[in-house]
Amino acid sequence: MSTEATSRTGRTGPAPGALLICRAEPDAVASAAPLLRERMLLTRAGEGWSVLVPEGGPWLRGGEPVDRVMTGWATALAVGAPWPVLALWWDADQGGYTLASGFRRPVGYIWLTNGTPAGEDEAMRTFAARLALDPVLDVQSLDHLTKPDPASDVRTRLRGLLAVLTRVGLDLPAGLAPGEPTDRLRAAARTRPDARPVEWENRQDTVRGELEAVVGHRLTPWLPWSGDPRARTLALAQMAAGLPLAVWGLRHRSGGWLTAGALLLAHGTLGLSYDLTHPRD
Repeated sequence: MSTEATSRTGRTGPAPGALLICRAEPDAVASAAPLLRERMLLTRAGEGWSVLVPEGGPWLRGGEPVDRVMTGWATALAVGAPWPVLALWWDADQGGYTLASGFRRPVGYIWLTNGTPAGEDEAMRTFAARLALDPVLDVQSLDHLTKPDPASDVRTRLRGLLAVLTRVGLDLPAGLAPGEPTDRLRAAARTRPDARPVEWENRQDTVRGELEAVVGHRLTPWLPWSGDPRARTLALAQMAAGLPLAVWGLRHRSGGWLTAGALLLAHGTLGLSYDLTHPRD
């Protein structure tokens, strides 16, 4: 299968593809990823890093653009986890990243297919700060990616971004490289001896176990069944944040943002329901 695709504007560039890179061990990611309700392959990507390779997506069916889907997925996954999630994506028109971390507003950057920067420089500095990168050397490298460079296309830009992250332990497996189409990414992930499928189960006890495994004991008081007053505060915050996200996703026909909003609403509703049906002494 060709690794090139033609966009609506007639340009030729990489076929759509995407990766979800998590700054967490595979076991932690395996506990959180089923909340996305998407089939993916999970494998280690260096010390303290993991990568999720989607087995499909709306972009393969001519539906929602890959960047919008991946931004929604990264946001939804990061909301339920104490570690950041980096979504990398590319198609025939452009490529870029979205970094999601907790309830903070996601930050991202875009390059056109020919490598022309199309984002804001401040996004790179925020990216570096949230990942605790070197404020001098790493920021200089990231700033270079925002400058015009006729010799660098979008694949080169994304690989340059990943090169900076290798300094903090990221080591993507062979074959999982920007510019590769979705089917080749899946095939590369399947060859990894530690690769495992991620699937979801629609059971409340499963979700409860996943959440406890993800947040750990330090954040347990914020969970619905903890009986702590902070759990109600978090539930209200989740519903307040989830409703506008879900509405925006519906209006713009964005499955990714709709997933993020629905996930927040579901968590908030679960928290309030549990609080009402299990009053504290």
